[in-house]
Amino acid sequence: MTRNRLAVWGDPIAHSKSPDLHAAAYRVLGFDWHYGRRQTDTADFTAALAGLDDSWRGLSLTMPLKEAAFQAAATHDRHAELTGAVNTLLWGDVLAGFNTDVGGIVDSLTAADVHHVERVRILGAGATAASALVAAAEMGASEIEVRARRPESAIALEQIGHQMGVVVRTHAFESSPEPVDLTIATLPSGTALSEETVTPLATHGGALFDAAYAPWPSALAVAWREHTVISGLEMLLHQAVRQIRIFDHGDPAVALPHEDAVVAAMRAAL
Repeated sequence: MTRNRLAVWGDPIAHSKSPDLHAAAYRVLGFDWHYGRRQTDTADFTAALAGLDDSWRGLSLTMPLKEAAFQAAATHDRHAELTGAVNTLLWGDVLAGFNTDVGGIVDSLTAADVHHVERVRILGAGATAASALVAAAEMGASEIEVRARRPESAIALEQIGHQMGVVVRTHAFESSPEPVDLTIATLPSGTALSEETVTPLATHGGALFDAAYAPWPSALAVAWREHTVISGLEMLLHQAVRQIRIFDHGDPAVALPHEDAVVAAMRAAL
């Protein structure tokens, strides 16, 4: 049986742009693959996964399924191991798990001419923050400041930093910020911060990568008037490119055939 079925799972999922992105790429590549979507939460995930037959090639996972997908995978790439999160599953001899969010962040920043950072501030402490921390470390950061509503939620990030040899310090949102090269916001879409909080963060925040993209511009993007601002749509695009590499040949670091044309078609579908 040909493995030509793929989908994105999560909850909520109706808003996802992934089916459009993947369909655009498959047309350029000439792949007879079919990519859909399914609303699935953590309670349904194990049974839903077990119900898939040999026609399935892979899955994209979004919130709240990345930790459950990590547990389901028999193998993990390095980024998945570091973050404890899987956003891509590939069927083969075993079920393989990958985290393409890390590479998607790095690719987004590189495309915006942000190639190296020393000091980084991360807003939020969830699964996306873990990917952001690994991405920042891989881009050269030696010191990462995490701002979290609940300091205890950043303990896992401090442990990742220790594994990567990076100093991670946790601060309250309202504390006075020191200058950084890059701010990575991983807050839920629509998060509102007071002007008293946002203004000093923007003034001393360097470039802004905001993982949120709906609505856009975000409140943070509006405040970041003096520095480079990168939308989360860029991460969505670039992590999807890496997913398609995995679905094609199993390696997120090896480019697709005619990848420039693939990326152009995917960008046009956003």
